[in-house]
Amino acid sequence: MEEKLKVYEDKMNKTLDNLQSEFASIRAGRANPHVLDKLRVDYYGTPTPIQQVGNISVPEARMIVIQPWEKSLLKAIEKAILTSDLGINPTNDGTMIRLVFPELTEERRKDLAKDVKKKGEAAKVAIRNIRRDANDTFKKQEKANEISEDDRELAEDKIQKLTDKMIEKVDKAVEAKTKEIMTV
Repeated sequence: MEEKLKVYEDKMNKTLDNLQSEFASIRAGRANPHVLDKLRVDYYGTPTPIQQVGNISVPEARMIVIQPWEKSLLKAIEKAILTSDLGINPTNDGTMIRLVFPELTEERRKDLAKDVKKKGEAAKVAIRNIRRDANDTFKKQEKANEISEDDRELAEDKIQKLTDKMIEKVDKAVEAKTKEIMTV
């Protein structure tokens, strides 16, 4: 029984990890190198993450510097940033690319906070769907006489407690990210 519950707990944890990585790519006024995580550069015909073609550093609170290992990649990196949804114009000085993050407007902060809440709700729905799948599995096992009614009720109770715990973690993550975004 415990190993079956572990499978669903792992699925819920993956949902939470996915939410955290999505939050990392949302910029909150300060320069965060994780906003570049989803960007790919054409490296000899292969889409490659920017982190694998150069050095990324944050010399100031609102600036990211990308130093490619090959100068020929400057244009490709610049193009990847321009075609992304970052909304930042890169500055190319011939050896490195600078990304200066402007101060977020109040309106933009509110939009980002709404986006964070939407992503949080989507994660909660995913967690509830995992709970539903688990409960369906337990009911099928009871019908097939693999587990008793008491075992099914116990398993459903445990999966509900796990769901409540995970949803609480999602709420805390949403609250923390919203606070980070709204802090000027």
